[in-house]
Amino acid sequence: MKLTKRLEKIASLVSDNVKVADIGTDHGYIPVYLLKEDKIKSAILADINKGPLNNAREEIKKMGLENLTDLRLGSGVSVLKTNEVDEIIIAGMGGVLISEIIEDGLDVCKSCDKLILQPMQAPEELRKYLLNNNFEIIDEHMVNEDFRIYEIIEARYNPKFKNNPEEIYLELPKQLIDRKEPLMKIIILKKIKECNSILEKIGNSNGKSVEERISYLNSRKNKLETLIREMEE
Repeated sequence: MKLTKRLEKIASLVSDNVKVADIGTDHGYIPVYLLKEDKIKSAILADINKGPLNNAREEIKKMGLENLTDLRLGSGVSVLKTNEVDEIIIAGMGGVLISEIIEDGLDVCKSCDKLILQPMQAPEELRKYLLNNNFEIIDEHMVNEDFRIYEIIEARYNPKFKNNPEEIYLELPKQLIDRKEPLMKIIILKKIKECNSILEKIGNSNGKSVEERISYLNSRKNKLETLIREMEE
């Protein structure tokens, strides 16, 4: 089975010989791949809709993996019991929705060894939620697929963990900047371009709100340019 770059990267972050839950599993490609590669013990595949779950069921039958899988219809991690799995994958949803899924099943998420999260939008909101709720961000990753850059977060609950990063590091994680991740540089340059475009459109407009907007954009642009310099050092 051949996975897309995004799914392949997510699969690569799953630890060996663990029990995995894939929330919003769609066709079940990741758990099926991991089982076929003999990397994990078993998998729970969950989805809120019957259609995707039926797709996953067909894939499982085709691969002969019925004894190693459990398909569950339901919302988020509500389908799981505490300590039932070692790692949970939640991918392909917005960052706010992923945060809500974790919150709704907080005890389950706290009990597992690792969360592998891939937000499609608003990754900064997901990071803010994680850090505000004592989830330590273990590592972050980026992958480029079909002209789009995807962000992937590895996190685990740590009641002693405290971290209050600058706002800019919720949007642009420091781990990737320190690692000089090439895709992060592309994102930062794009954001600088967006600032310049907005400043150009505002032009010579007047008014207090406009002045505040210009001040904010210039401050943001300066921070972004500082990050680029750090990555180039």
